[in-house]
Amino acid sequence: MSILFSYRHLYYFWVVGKEGGMSRAADRLGMAVQTVSTQVRELEQALGCHLLKPVGRGLALTDAGLAAMRQADQIFQLGEALPEVVRDAVEAPRVRLAVGISDGIPKLAVRHLLEPVMQEPQLRLLCHDGEFADLLGELALHKLDMVISDRVAPSSPGLRFYSHPAGVSPIAWYATPALAKRLRTAVRRTGDFADGLARSGLPVLLPTGHGVLRARLDQWFERHACHPQVAGEFEDSALLKTFGASGMGVFPAATLVEDDLTDRYGVERVGECDGVEEHFFAITPQKKVEHRLVRRITG
Repeated sequence: MSILFSYRHLYYFWVVGKEGGMSRAADRLGMAVQTVSTQVRELEQALGCHLLKPVGRGLALTDAGLAAMRQADQIFQLGEALPEVVRDAVEAPRVRLAVGISDGIPKLAVRHLLEPVMQEPQLRLLCHDGEFADLLGELALHKLDMVISDRVAPSSPGLRFYSHPAGVSPIAWYATPALAKRLRTAVRRTGDFADGLARSGLPVLLPTGHGVLRARLDQWFERHACHPQVAGEFEDSALLKTFGASGMGVFPAATLVEDDLTDRYGVERVGECDGVEEHFFAITPQKKVEHRLVRRITG
């Protein structure tokens, strides 16, 4: 392929078009007006058409000039990106992992679930938080490598998702030291945690029915004939923990994150939520996991 003009000619024309005149372009380039004018004229001769026309005391683009300017914009945008592209090529290749995080999943638990890949050299981790159904749509379009959720993917005509067990954690009850002291006193009197929780009159914070954990907690209350005072319901697990740490009420959390929970929020474990567990799944668009980091998580 033969090119009849140099990119220097195109660049001078591009600057003239941006500045709207030869003099302003020459000032920007630090060159003589005659030199810039000659370069632009050579480009016009090579292309066989006028790119600029006089308007008042300045210059405007002809129709051909507008078309040339659009192409020049793309060319020089690519040129500006060239150094970064070259640097990326000579650096160690990065490993990209795009993960969808279903809303309501404890964020501290997500960090634990992703622990097997956190020391991967040159890891580029992209986390997207959102509605479960929306994340599955992104997964189907291969915008995500996997979705972490507390439930398996539903059956869907025309779409196949595979739910790989990624972890399970018992649930326990936590409270601030002040509430914990009151609750333990009530439990000693009754000899049973659930009964002590109900008789203590202490408020309880719960996740909303948006997540599957709430149904399991409601079953636990029913099994123990416990009817607590529910002071708050939270869709976001971090908000639930934040309000629990403020002393608003006793709250449930996965023991998987207990160390982080007690260190960060200053709360204590006050009792077991026997028989209640939170399950986590890594959902992929194929049964045989191809991404090596996803395989490491699904084990």
